[in-house]
Amino acid sequence: MDMEVSPAALKGVVHAIPSKSLAHRALICAGLADGPTFVRCEGVSGDISATVVCLNALGADIRRGPGGFSVRPLARGGAQPPAPLPCGESGSTFRFMLPIAGALGRDASFILEGRLPERPLLPLYEELARHGCKLSPQGSNPFHIEGTLAPGGYILDAGVSSQFISGLLFALPLLEGESELKLSGRMESYPYIELTIGMLEAFGVKAPFDGAAFLIPGGQSYRSPGELQVEGDWSNAAFWLSAGAIGDENGSVTCEGLDPQSHQGDRAITDILARFGANVSIGSSSVTVSGGELHGIEIDARDIPDLVPVLAVVGAVAAGTTVISSAGRLRGKESDRLAAVSGILRELGADIRETDDGLIIHGGALLKGGRVSSWNDHRIAMAAAIAATVCSAPVTIHGAETVGKSYPGFFDDLRVLGGST
Repeated sequence: MDMEVSPAALKGVVHAIPSKSLAHRALICAGLADGPTFVRCEGVSGDISATVVCLNALGADIRRGPGGFSVRPLARGGAQPPAPLPCGESGSTFRFMLPIAGALGRDASFILEGRLPERPLLPLYEELARHGCKLSPQGSNPFHIEGTLAPGGYILDAGVSSQFISGLLFALPLLEGESELKLSGRMESYPYIELTIGMLEAFGVKAPFDGAAFLIPGGQSYRSPGELQVEGDWSNAAFWLSAGAIGDENGSVTCEGLDPQSHQGDRAITDILARFGANVSIGSSSVTVSGGELHGIEIDARDIPDLVPVLAVVGAVAAGTTVISSAGRLRGKESDRLAAVSGILRELGADIRETDDGLIIHGGALLKGGRVSSWNDHRIAMAAAIAATVCSAPVTIHGAETVGKSYPGFFDDLRVLGGST
């Protein structure tokens, strides 16, 4: 669908939606647990629905009701029929569930959409094959796995995808013997691995890390905590906080339901916006941001890749030059996000160019209206909408429905803050 967003200084209060990253992890751990769990999660997105569908296909019973998900874990043992697992476009669902299916010894076919069949699987693919699983050729759709994963020594390049590491951290404790997961190369997106470790600990699973390797005892049981709250999502809140930064100095945007002590790496948005020159106020469970004299900065995106699209919008508005580096992995997301965000901002009049692993933005130009593509990428569509609020004329976003992947109510909340669509 096309969505036209008119210029408007956003201001007011919005409540953070539940963290997609934590909801994936909570539901997976609950699905593997020794008893029922209620996952308190006020909202659902396309990616979270994909994880629920896949867990149910493996034998869990997850039902959405008022306030969250009631999870009855999957039964193990005995003959199990082949399982079709529709992942939609969710990379987290696919990369988390693939090694879990191997650990459970399930014959499973993953059904993939969008760019997901094209997104890289190495070195996870090699490690699963080396430890007893038979896999379809890379790029296959459906993607088939059979055989049972064996314990032992695993090694992953930590600079490729934190999702590979998390997937094995979920799976290896289920195996009978001890495993070691060694990490090579420079770590990328470590805060996402911390989220996995924290969720494993909430379910009583041990995976001690010495800085170079995880030593994972086998034969562990996921123990249900009974009930678990999914905290607010800093990644999606960043769009509203950035809108406050580029908006009217006399107005402000407040996002409630955020934990300032969260392990989510994207809470770094507060420090980054303050460095840009925005006025940032952090409360016990909320953040308020208003405009200031914004200026360009340098941003290392190694641990905060999901913030890059909206930070590029802030950089386009700020005076001077903003340089975003260590973001090369964004080329393998739902879109090539470096090409996508530079494309939409150039279309709107920004002076921006790509580097191999980032963006250089000469900010301060007046952004114009026009028509842009979402690139079938939820974060690109949302970034375009935030940019539209400071353009000189309306912006039409083609394929705007893609926001449903992570934030179905995005345009509703835009209107709550005074946006015009």
